[in-house]
Amino acid sequence: MGSAGELREFLTSRRARLSPADVGLRAGSGRRVSGLRREELAMLAGVSADYYARLEQGRARNVSDSVLTAVADALRLDDVERKHLIELVRPAKADGSVAAPIRARAALRSMIHALDPTPAMLYGPRLEVLAVNRMAVLLFDDFDAMPVAERNMIRWMFLNPKARQVYPDWPEIAAQLVAILRLAAGRDAEDKLVAELVNDVSARSDDFAKCWADYRVFQHTHGPKRYRHDKVGTMTLNYETLVPPTDPDLRVILYTADVGSPSAAKLAELSRRDAAE
Repeated sequence: MGSAGELREFLTSRRARLSPADVGLRAGSGRRVSGLRREELAMLAGVSADYYARLEQGRARNVSDSVLTAVADALRLDDVERKHLIELVRPAKADGSVAAPIRARAALRSMIHALDPTPAMLYGPRLEVLAVNRMAVLLFDDFDAMPVAERNMIRWMFLNPKARQVYPDWPEIAAQLVAILRLAAGRDAEDKLVAELVNDVSARSDDFAKCWADYRVFQHTHGPKRYRHDKVGTMTLNYETLVPPTDPDLRVILYTADVGSPSAAKLAELSRRDAAE
């Protein structure tokens, strides 16, 4: 789509989710749209309607921090959305190179396996699964046994029926994953590998296409999620996202249960059963 297209889609989606009443404006009669008009958003942000139109279309140059802050405030963006807006307005300069698959250092992959029996995975910026240890295989799936092109959480979540078995709250988790990919698309709107991923999965999954069109953004940080395993039942585990200092595009995800909880007992039982087989 390109950075201009991503910016236009993002700002349009954020205007659409705000009604005039939300921001203290009168809707008036004969209104054809439920969200804010461009000129209304421009007034709230304290810029001219023409300037805001050029900004939304990706035609504004040297946009100041104060203008971005004013637009973000008017749209009521959260911290993740504000960062995304900045990345869209000021994309990283392309160096002319072609996007290539990410490769993880051998030491990082070894660390993931050494963390066992704590489930751990290593993701790339496009949600590529670069390493997965024994317990994560038990919790999710055996990504190492899949063709390399299929080792991607987006593909697995929307194209593999097992994902819906693993996640009791599949709709919520699937939407979060798409929102994470949206952030990646915003960091580098010219990434052809992201575009290929989006186009392929959109064509094969209506659920993905709908989530992508919703234009949510989400940052993988930490929090609880529910997981289901046919041998031990449903567990609530806490995921924690770590960023390797020398590999900032990668993410290490750890999955733990609260100490002494029923989920901790189930996770330990799952590990024991696998070791005994």
